[in-house]
Amino acid sequence: MRKFEIRRPDHAIMADVQTKIDNLNKPKGSLGRLEDIAARLCLIQQSLTPKLINPCHLLFGGDHGIEREGVSISPREVTWQQMINFANGGGGVNMFCRQHGFKLYLVDIGVDYDLSGCDGIINKKIANGTASFLYGPAMDKDQFDTAINIGASLVDECHNNGCNIISIGEMGIANTSPSSVWMSLFGQVPLKDCVGAGAGLNSQGIKHKYEILSEAIKNYKDNTTDEDDSTENIIRYFGGFEMVGTIGAMLRAAELRMIILIDGFIMTACALAVSKLYPETQDYMIFGHVGDEGGHRRLLNLMEAKPILDLGLRLGEGTGAICAFPIIDSAVRMINEMNNFDNAHITKYF
Repeated sequence: MRKFEIRRPDHAIMADVQTKIDNLNKPKGSLGRLEDIAARLCLIQQSLTPKLINPCHLLFGGDHGIEREGVSISPREVTWQQMINFANGGGGVNMFCRQHGFKLYLVDIGVDYDLSGCDGIINKKIANGTASFLYGPAMDKDQFDTAINIGASLVDECHNNGCNIISIGEMGIANTSPSSVWMSLFGQVPLKDCVGAGAGLNSQGIKHKYEILSEAIKNYKDNTTDEDDSTENIIRYFGGFEMVGTIGAMLRAAELRMIILIDGFIMTACALAVSKLYPETQDYMIFGHVGDEGGHRRLLNLMEAKPILDLGLRLGEGTGAICAFPIIDSAVRMINEMNNFDNAHITKYF
């Protein structure tokens, strides 16, 4: 795996940031989370006047071998069908990108279908889906490295076009399964607390999903030495191409000191994996929402993350992250456009 040079933002600026926020013409703390978000943006950008420029949304599509073990109520063809729907502008992610001014990049990184003739989809296919991690690694080392580099290169393209804030989404039937495994292994959480309904499993379906994932983890541990039980190896063994591409994108965005908007359960699982590789990366993350997928709230708590929205979302695609964008924009407008007590000739009343 390539190396990334990721540095924590310099906290020396924070005293001046807090002074500016506290002297806006309002009672101290009265704009609540907006003040916290504004401060984080100032920290990331090392500026008292943060800006949101050319927001981009990367959506990676990929299929999973574990889907063939009956862990999802949705069949795998939904992945390619939805990718075509997105290319035609008909998905939830399309609507929110249009509403909030995000440039959408649709990326086939591992869909089990030939989408090469579909306008609007970037062909970066590594393979027609991963292998089933019930029996062995989902991908080999070369595929892992390729996925990391694809994600990083797409962030480079966004950054070269002036983008300084990026969100990421996914389309991949059964990708809550590797997310649950990552949460369990990286967070040291019992697997039963990590497994949820995904696209809509009933209680029997959730039980079956838990049993399959439990067996997969046992097989991994039985066939992995302590020396090989690394963060990178866990990511490669269980992850999907779209998830590893996301990890590459997050790492490169942090290296470029961009703002990273985090979506729901799957993207938060990717963020957890990223934080195990490079803990500094979390300083550049803003968590858009807490969703209804089982385990997401606990996963956020593991990362000590404070999501902006709580709307019961579990669509994925990055929709929750994009929905949080206007709140972030409000935080920027607050710190940049509100007057302070001195300029407004108002007595400081707190």
